[in-house]
Amino acid sequence: MTGQPLCIGFIPLVDAAALLIAVDKGFVAAEGLDVTLVREVSWSNVRDKLNIGLFDAAHLLAPVAIASSLGLGHVKVPILAPFNLALNGNAITVSPALHAAIMSEIDGDPVNPMATALALTRVVAARRKGGAEPLIFGMTFPFSTHNYQLRFWMAAGGVNPDEDVRMVVLPPPYMVDSLAGGHVDGFCVGAPWNSVAVDLGIGHILHSGSDILARSAEKVLAVRRDWAERNPDVCAALIRAHHRAAGFIEDTHNHEEVATILARPERLGVSAELIQGTLAGKLKISPDGTMRDIDRYLLIGREGVDRPDPRQAAWLYGQMIRWGQASPSSDALTAAKAVFRPDLYDTALGLSESTPEVGTDAIGAFTGRLLMPTRF
Repeated sequence: MTGQPLCIGFIPLVDAAALLIAVDKGFVAAEGLDVTLVREVSWSNVRDKLNIGLFDAAHLLAPVAIASSLGLGHVKVPILAPFNLALNGNAITVSPALHAAIMSEIDGDPVNPMATALALTRVVAARRKGGAEPLIFGMTFPFSTHNYQLRFWMAAGGVNPDEDVRMVVLPPPYMVDSLAGGHVDGFCVGAPWNSVAVDLGIGHILHSGSDILARSAEKVLAVRRDWAERNPDVCAALIRAHHRAAGFIEDTHNHEEVATILARPERLGVSAELIQGTLAGKLKISPDGTMRDIDRYLLIGREGVDRPDPRQAAWLYGQMIRWGQASPSSDALTAAKAVFRPDLYDTALGLSESTPEVGTDAIGAFTGRLLMPTRF
């Protein structure tokens, strides 16, 4: 396995940190791997290159790994997620005009997603009555937590995301320019792009993804199932290297170094200060300098989040059913849960198989209702 060459794709997001640090700090090299990282723009590129074998592994949206395995929205290629790169990390950012409109209609605490969702419903109704075009919201991919978090939030307040607004797909690095150009009124994307919009004075962070769901599987280290079966030792080495990197990132003493590494042009290409704020959960949420501490904004190596949890896969599959992307099926539910592989994680790290003390309610929907698919 010495010097085993691997090609791994990623999107410039802070939740790729464990992958980037594993390479740039030499943790994968210490496991005998020679990894080349390829920066991509769109999730469709990452998915397709992983599926056809141009990538050995990838930083991938958790729902895409499930959709690919089930053959939803594209060709069917079974994918495994033996390591969870991040929980949370997203935010809903809106234009100054939409922020002002929501605040003018709000009745309650603007940090409460239900208060803003109900205010959005009133804004949408007023626009319809006045003959205005529907609001446009950007999200990164149809099979993404960004899409589901936006929809979950809107629907809780009475907005039908398929009829009352327009939802469009945009690559993460293009979100800010789209908001600046007036092409969208808001978006849901991962860090650091929400903070970039606020820093430029063109957006307000309305909610973090953790306001919507306390624990939501965001990105995974994904491999094809047939590749993992042919390369079990390499897969285990990747898990160990990324586990070490995740622990390094979550040590607050390392945040400055991590932010500096991620800020490089060939990695994320944004300021280290914004990245460090993301890691610390200290965010400027409005151009006027208003700050907010969100301790669960992005979880990488703490609380055992790097161990894949099939219950998160069940939640994501449930959202696919809710929004018409999949049909209810007990076989599909079983297959979706089988994408997340805690057994591979446990074996690689020499752990006895055990289920973490985290119930499905720990996903923590702000509405208090999860609608987990358990039987059909």
